[in-house]
Amino acid sequence: MNDPAVSNATSPDADVLIRLAGISKTFGRVKALSNVSFDFHAGECVGIAGHNGAGKSTLMAVLTGVFTPEEGTLAIDGRAVSHYDPNAARAAGVRCVFQELSLCANLGVAENMTIVHPGLRGGDWRKRATRLMREQLDAIFPGHGLKGHELIGDLTLTQRQMVEIARAFTVTGDPVKLVILDEPTSSLDAHTAQQLLAYIRRAGERGIATILISHMLGEIAEAAHRVLVMRDGRVAAVLPRESITHDAIIRAMGQHVDVEPDAAAAAQGARSAAAQDAGAYSWALGGQRQWRIEAPHGEVIGLAGLAGQGQSEALLSIYEAATKSHERVAFVAGDRARDGVFPLWSIAQNLDIRWLLDRMKNGTARRPSLANVIDRRAAQDVADAWRERIGIRGAPMKANILSLSGGNQQKVLFARALASDAKLILMDDPTRGVDIGTKRDIYQLVRNEAARGRTFIWYTTENDEFAYCDRTYVFRAGGITRMLLSHECDEQSLLAASFEEAHA
Repeated sequence: MNDPAVSNATSPDADVLIRLAGISKTFGRVKALSNVSFDFHAGECVGIAGHNGAGKSTLMAVLTGVFTPEEGTLAIDGRAVSHYDPNAARAAGVRCVFQELSLCANLGVAENMTIVHPGLRGGDWRKRATRLMREQLDAIFPGHGLKGHELIGDLTLTQRQMVEIARAFTVTGDPVKLVILDEPTSSLDAHTAQQLLAYIRRAGERGIATILISHMLGEIAEAAHRVLVMRDGRVAAVLPRESITHDAIIRAMGQHVDVEPDAAAAAQGARSAAAQDAGAYSWALGGQRQWRIEAPHGEVIGLAGLAGQGQSEALLSIYEAATKSHERVAFVAGDRARDGVFPLWSIAQNLDIRWLLDRMKNGTARRPSLANVIDRRAAQDVADAWRERIGIRGAPMKANILSLSGGNQQKVLFARALASDAKLILMDDPTRGVDIGTKRDIYQLVRNEAARGRTFIWYTTENDEFAYCDRTYVFRAGGITRMLLSHECDEQSLLAASFEEAHA
C-alpha cells in the first residue's frame, strides 16, 4: 500500500470509525480479498466501485462480521478488535442494506423491524415499530405512500427496497454510525434515488458515515467524498473528492472510456431499417382505459417512468398475451431472488433450462427414455458458450447459483433468455446490480440480437439506458403518458412525461 494513488488519509485518526489493515479472505483457491487497507471516517460517504466479483460484497461481509478474514486487523474507534461478529458489528453501529434484500416476505413491516431492532418489545411494540418506520420513510422518501403495516410479500421490489433502507437508518438502541448501502438504488427510479442521495448528505452532517456501492457511477460521483475502486480483490485506487468523475472511476476499474451514444444511434438506425418490412407486435392493454404498445420486429422498446407505475405489470400482461397467441417469448425477471433463479440448482442448470424445454417442445430432444431427454453434452456446450459470451465469473458452472454475486446471477438470467428460441424478449430491469463493463456487453448483445430480428421490450430504472431504445413508452398510474422516439428521449422529456396524466 505504498502507492500514493491509494493513499486514503484525509481526516485525523480521531475521526476514524473503522480501520482495515491488510485484510485478506480466501474461499478455496479463490482469493476474494488481498491485503485490503482502508479507513472509514465519521460523516463521510465512501463510494465503492468495481466489476462484479471484484470483492466488494466480501469486504462488506467482513465489515458486518459475517466473514472472518484469515489475515489483517480491524480496529473500531482506534481499538483493535480480536473477536468481530455480527453482534459486535451491530454494537459498533454498523448497519447494512444488502443487494439481495433480507426482508421476510411472510411477515409484515413491523415484524421485520423487530428482527434487527430487538429492543422493540412489550405490549405496544407493533405500534412503536410502525411509527418508527413511518417516520424514517418520511425522512428519506417523502411521499412514499406506505402505511408501515403492510405485508412484505405484497410490496413491490421498489417498496421493499425503501423499507429495508429505512430500517437500517432507524435508531432504537445501539447508535447508527456506518450504514452500508449495497446497490440501494437498483430498483428505485431517478426521483426516489435522488431522495436517498439527499438523505445521505443530511445523515453525513449528523456524523453518520455511509458506504455507497453502486454500478450507477453518476450517483457515486454525486454523493461520495472518496471512491474506493476494487479489482480482483485488491484496492485498485482511492479517488479523492476533487478527482471523482464518471470517466475516472471507469479508468480505475480498468475499463476503456468510449463514446456510446453514437454507437447506439448507429445501431438504432440499422435496427429501424431492418425492421421496416419485418412486421410488428401490438397489444391493447389496461382496464377500462385501454392503451396500446406497438413493437416492430427487430426493435428495442423502452418502458419508462417513476418506479411502480405499472411497467412490470405491463410486461406480465404482454407475456400472458404473447403466450396465449403462441409467440416464442422469454422473460428476464427483475426480482431475481423471487422470480428468477432456482436456488437449489447449479449455474449451468439455471442457464440451460429454457434451452432444454425448447428442444423438448420442438421435438429435437431424443426419446423415449428419460436418460435420452437431456443431451448433456449439448447442454454443457450451451452453458459454456454463454459463460464465455456474457462473462459469467466467480464460480464453476457446476457450482450452486447462489455462489455467484448478484450481478453474475443476473447475467445467468439474461443468458437463459438469449439462449432460448424466443423472438420476443421481455426484460424487467435486467441490468440491476450489473457492473458498467457487463452493462456495455449486454447493450451490445441486445443491439446484435435486435439486428437479427429479435424484439426487446425493456423496463429499466436507469434513464441513460433509453438511449439504446428505438422508442420509449412513459408510464404513470398504470397508463401511458407519452411515446418518445429515440431522438426525443432525453432526461428532461422523460421527467416531464413521468408526471403527466396517463391517457388511452
